[in-house]
Amino acid sequence: MNWQMAARAQKMNPSVIREILKVTEKPGIISFAGGLPSPKTFPIAAFAEACAKVLREDGQAALQYAASEGFAPLREMVADMLPWQVDPAQVLITTGSQQGLDLVAKILIDAGSRVLVETPTYLGALQAFTPMEPDIISVACDDEGADLADLTGKASGARFFYVLPNFQNPTGRTMSEARRAALSDQAACLGLPIVEDNPYGDLWFDTPPPLPLTARNPDGCVYLGSFSKVLAPGLRLGFLVAPKALYPKLLQAKQAADLHSPGFNQRMVAEVMKDGFLAHHVPTIRALYKSQRDAMLVALAREMPEDVHWNKPAGGMFLWARLPEGMRAVELLPRAVEKNVAFVPGAAFYADQADERSLRLSFVTASVQQINTGVAALAAAIRESRPSRASPAQEQDERNAATVGAK
Repeated sequence: MNWQMAARAQKMNPSVIREILKVTEKPGIISFAGGLPSPKTFPIAAFAEACAKVLREDGQAALQYAASEGFAPLREMVADMLPWQVDPAQVLITTGSQQGLDLVAKILIDAGSRVLVETPTYLGALQAFTPMEPDIISVACDDEGADLADLTGKASGARFFYVLPNFQNPTGRTMSEARRAALSDQAACLGLPIVEDNPYGDLWFDTPPPLPLTARNPDGCVYLGSFSKVLAPGLRLGFLVAPKALYPKLLQAKQAADLHSPGFNQRMVAEVMKDGFLAHHVPTIRALYKSQRDAMLVALAREMPEDVHWNKPAGGMFLWARLPEGMRAVELLPRAVEKNVAFVPGAAFYADQADERSLRLSFVTASVQQINTGVAALAAAIRESRPSRASPAQEQDERNAATVGAK
């Protein structure tokens, strides 16, 4: 048969992270690669109890087709837990927050549309947007977030600016309060919609992050959230909050995609959450992740060459590092895997002009012992892979020879 692919299919690419995760299945590999929550945080007992109760008291409805908008009590819980006034009618339950990105792409992007993203940005967002054939433009960023001057210069005609203000994937950085306030004002002035993705916002270590961008201008933003990082990713449940003018088309796109997210899973999550479960469960996740971040920071300081640099995330799951000049993370990876440690090269997270020296390290699924062993192995791989450098004596000989040759 002569199967003819659509043009959009040709633009689809495999996830670099998913491909690397296949490598980490090798026995003995210490993986800093995946953006997976720690399975130690999954509330298995709470879900076992909720599962039995849902099936016992509401089994027929739980196992039947359901409303595309989502389970009404769960939508109300989402509205209540957000730090600004949200009408539950604006909440759409999605099959993971990744589906939220897909729905946004379907209703807001035409071929050739200008879409703005941070530098770097979440790989899954690039995968969701790219099949719609947009012109994806990177906005320069610093440690506080987007560079507003660069954003302003690129905003004309843009459909939206996609941003992760809290403990960003991949860099772990958090947008400052001052930058959020300025960005919100500037976006409103420019008429630039914002798609705010916040899967990690509850995973702060010492102090909560500033107020979301959406809370400052609800009619100018779509807000994406997830239950994957605070409960369990296997449920495949997330949510979006959209302006009322945009909601109907997002709902229609949802109906076309999968009719509705799993109703049984939604009822289980609502049952688990109904008595304030997250208020005492999430702090245990924060404490675990903070201890693992601290262990990685100590190990990096102890093991890494002086010309390797990294940041100190204030929450979330990721740390961003940069290799010495002349090195490329994608070339380092095979040598690291030979030493039984894996990471994600940072180039995958750039829409354009990738920083080949960057890499992402996830610290939440490795034990402290594994972190110590893995960081030491990674440091050894870096030392062995770096470009050869002449000794001081050789460099002096070369300078002397050049001087003689000049004479």
